[in-house]
Amino acid sequence: MSEYSISKVSPDDKRSNQLIDQLLLGEGIRRDKNLDYTCAMFDEDFNVVATGSCYGNTLRCLAVSSAHQGEGLMNQIMSHLTEYQFSQGNSHIFLYTKSTSSKFFSDLGFYEIVRIEGKVVFMENKRRGFQDYLSRLGENKKEGKNVAAIVMNANPFTLGHLTLVEKAAAENDVVHLFIVSEDVSLIPFSVRKRLIMEGTAHLNNICYHDSGPYIISNATFPSYFQKDETSVIESHALLDLGIFIKISESLGINRRYVGEEPTSQVTAIYNEIMKERLPEAGIECIIIPRKEAEGTVISASTVRKLIKEGDFSHLTSLLPETTIRFFESPEAEPIIKKIKEAEQVIHY
Repeated sequence: MSEYSISKVSPDDKRSNQLIDQLLLGEGIRRDKNLDYTCAMFDEDFNVVATGSCYGNTLRCLAVSSAHQGEGLMNQIMSHLTEYQFSQGNSHIFLYTKSTSSKFFSDLGFYEIVRIEGKVVFMENKRRGFQDYLSRLGENKKEGKNVAAIVMNANPFTLGHLTLVEKAAAENDVVHLFIVSEDVSLIPFSVRKRLIMEGTAHLNNICYHDSGPYIISNATFPSYFQKDETSVIESHALLDLGIFIKISESLGINRRYVGEEPTSQVTAIYNEIMKERLPEAGIECIIIPRKEAEGTVISASTVRKLIKEGDFSHLTSLLPETTIRFFESPEAEPIIKKIKEAEQVIHY
């Protein structure tokens, strides 16, 4: 039997990374754009026979060479990556896989959260992780005829976001506002959450929730086994809606409010899928025209662009007073610096 060794592969190891890419492509997988740790299993001739990667507490780009399948190599890759996750303080681990591969990962102790048949299965290593999350949410259930939900990243919180929340608050008994807690935005989650809560403090029927690890952003949804960008967007939308529908059952949500999206292809496709799928689950999908300022729609991307360019004079027509106050404070200086130094602040 061949002897194999597993080791971390650094980004500047060109040979190993080239071999990993060849292996992934041979298995119908593209290297994911969001990775922060990669390992490979090498044979005696230093050929890559298996590989796996991580991003945060998710496992990605898992593959074994077709010539070596059936030798138990993926079990060893999974053990290595799990040990790495534990060393980083992550005991709650997630993975995304093709529908055809989910049984294999079930046998390794991963449990299905939601399945989009023929596309993707989202799994975790805690038997009751998602159920416990839903139970905790259910403790905040509020009775009402019309119970709405909004999912918001707010990077940062704008007058457009405020208009959406105020409309939902005026038209419903309760509004469950989910703040995307994944910390991959230029503005940290703690700040985004605070600005949302300060900006909507005058509304008395809002129930705030951190999204936790189950509602994920387009920025970090894995693309490595999707055939094209549209498939990635559609798979993410369907997965996200599958999770949202289960959340809605826990909280009695029967409406979801979203902003119209004239500029973002990603959100436009997402909204179309939402309009079709949510009513099938008994949830009304309400798409609100975007608030405009000076003839153009207000967007967080525009705000970030103005900050990057040092043009603060136009922000007053785009941001609520609470957000403006923050950006005028010394606390905002590191964030402004980060935005100015970012290569890309417009997200589509």
